Amino acid sequence: MAVQEGTQESRLGFTQGTDHISFDIDETVYPLEALYGASYLFLDKCFVFLSRPSPQAVSVRLTLRDAGSPAELDRLAGEFANELLSQVARLRLTQATARIREYYTAAALRAAASAPSVDDLLAELEAEELLEDPLEIMVPWEEKHGAKTDDPATK
Repeated sequence: MAVQEGTQESRLGFTQGTDHISFDIDETVYPLEALYGASYLFLDKCFVFLSRPSPQAVSVRLTLRDAGSPAELDRLAGEFANELLSQVARLRLTQATARIREYYTAAALRAAASAPSVDDLLAELEAEELLEDPLEIMVPWEEKHGAKTDDPATK
């Protein structure tokens, strides 16, 4: 990595300017979708500029929204690199489990299609014997416990 005039190399090996830090990403190692995911998560912390200096390579430039020290820029680039690794792992896990998710989605749709309709459920309720009341739920309170009194001590 060539260091341009007015820039220096950061502790992590990135190219660091006075207000930004930049580095190149190899697309054969880090897919573009993962780079976009990491960039999106950093939009609230800094300005993210992406460019393509050559095929299969993406140049990333992170600029703090407020003035910051070189150590802050270095920390930001390290966090970005960690998030990029996280995005790659998430992307690969998504690709590896795609068939399983498709299977469960199809099974859920099949189950929903075979679920009884509201009319079927209502017909089933009407067919049941609802007049049995072993717990005496349908018996009014007065019949179970006697008539209500106007005794002031019970109020």
